[in-house]
Amino acid sequence: MTRIAFEHMHDVVFDAFRKAGMNEPDARTCARVHTESSCDGIYSHGLNRVPRFVDYLRRGWINLDAKPALVKRVGPMEIHDGDFGAGIPNALRAIDRAQELAATGAVGIVALRNTTHWMRGGTYGWRAAERGFVAIAWTNTEACMPAWGGRNTRIGNNPFVMAVPRAKGPLVLDMAMSQYSYGKLQVTRLKGEKLPYPGGFDGEGRLTSEPGPIEQSMRILPMGYWKGSGFSVVLDTLAAVLSEGLATHEIDTLGRGSCGGCSQVFIAIDPRQLGGQAFTDRVADGVVDYVTSSTPAEDAREVRYPGEAQLRTRADHRAQGIVVDDSVWADVLALAGRTA
Repeated sequence: MTRIAFEHMHDVVFDAFRKAGMNEPDARTCARVHTESSCDGIYSHGLNRVPRFVDYLRRGWINLDAKPALVKRVGPMEIHDGDFGAGIPNALRAIDRAQELAATGAVGIVALRNTTHWMRGGTYGWRAAERGFVAIAWTNTEACMPAWGGRNTRIGNNPFVMAVPRAKGPLVLDMAMSQYSYGKLQVTRLKGEKLPYPGGFDGEGRLTSEPGPIEQSMRILPMGYWKGSGFSVVLDTLAAVLSEGLATHEIDTLGRGSCGGCSQVFIAIDPRQLGGQAFTDRVADGVVDYVTSSTPAEDAREVRYPGEAQLRTRADHRAQGIVVDDSVWADVLALAGRTA
């Protein structure tokens, strides 16, 4: 493992995206978000995802000339079409527009269709919460997980995000409907480690903590077993209904890679127009203090609130450099036309 300064990583990723054909503003935006994700310790959707994203750009699965557009406006809700453009700029526009709507009416909803992988879903929760908004967002995906009781892939892991603003540090929940995302499987495999808990089935149908066999079988485990499976199905349905876009079974027919043609929903709520910021802080502080004062379990050192680990990792990586896997860093340097 090597540590790389934030600015240097950003510049290298930017060069890789530019060489793959992205325009300068989108390349800069995507490079920043990928770097921020790794800075927060979410390597799977940060630096580690860069080679695959570049591959998608080269295959033409992402429309480099996309012109996202407003399709419909109904009350506090809008539907936008992403024109199969890069998922990060599309999603940033959507969450920002939801905040604009919430600023005038307390609630803003933007549903986005025909977009591509938004990378780290937590990006949009952090963005809203750091500006004082509550955020709820989710995306559907291609089928990459068996429904509970099934053997072949029929549902997405459909990442879901909730965020609450708080002066001492927002509460940000960012989770897939699978026990572990494929990105987490990759990161664990690259470290030569096992998952903390079983994450799926191997090719023989045996529950395992070894990430490699799960990646090969594509039988990742829904979180909460049948509960996660059901949650995934409903999120998929709602994303497609609200955006007038595609559901998982339709995304599968496009063949545009991970999340190519997906549907997303972004909800922003302004709590300052409700109980006020002081009230929100008091409630959030009370919840955090109560939860984190728990007596740690036998195999744990502490109890944390959602988002706390990311804030700690961010501070460490900003001060000391971002930890990278050497082989991944070498691949990205090559894509950028650089040497170590």
